[in-house]
Parts: sequence; structure tokens; C-alpha cells
Amino acid sequence: MPTGRQEWVQTKFVQILMMHLEPSKVMKFWVACKLGQGDYIKLKDQTFENETVASLYEKIKGFQDSK
Repeated sequence: MPTGRQEWVQTKFVQILMMHLEPSKVMKFWVACKLGQGDYIKLKDQTFENETVASLYEKIKGFQDSK
């Protein structure tokens, strides 16, 4: 079970990857590295805190348009 420090590192890791990669590639990497241990809901809530469907859509669209 991840410690508080490990959860913090995993959250930061996901945030950095999400800034630079497509979400589907981040999740494939996550699965390949078997990083899915711990509380997914807590990690999701921390990662996407203050985000809405509309704001995520705009970020994804902007990322795809920049490619």
C-alpha cells in the first residue's frame, strides 16, 4: 500500500505526464509499469481537482491541435 509520500509522487508524476502526453498513452504506461496500486479515486480527484468536463475537453483539444 502506498505511503502518503508515494501517493504524492504518483500524483505529481501523472500531472507531468498528462501535460506532455495523450491521456491514453499515460494510462497505457501506467498499466505497463503496474502503477495502479493504491486508491485510484483519490488519485483521480487530486489529479483533476478544479477541472470540469469542458476544461478537460479544451486541454485535450489544444494538445491534439498542437500535434
